[in-house]
Amino acid sequence: MQILYFGWVRSHIGHSREKLELPAHIDTVSSLISWLSSRGNGYTRAFENSEAIRVAVNQEMAGLDTIITDGDEIALFPPMTGG
Repeated sequence: MQILYFGWVRSHIGHSREKLELPAHIDTVSSLISWLSSRGNGYTRAFENSEAIRVAVNQEMAGLDTIITDGDEIALFPPMTGG
């Protein structure tokens, strides 16, 4: 699975993308974020408030309960504001 990070999520984690093999029990955006949070301090800080994270699955906006599968592209980013 390809995971892309933007904004302060990227800043906390330290890189903009990674390709991961996920455990079989990871099947929703919410379970992905929980699993990522356990990967180290930067991940823990980035996802400490998962309600503040916006998600796109295969370039479509998605919610925390969205089903994900191997081969999906997941983008995780903070809320954006216009000007």
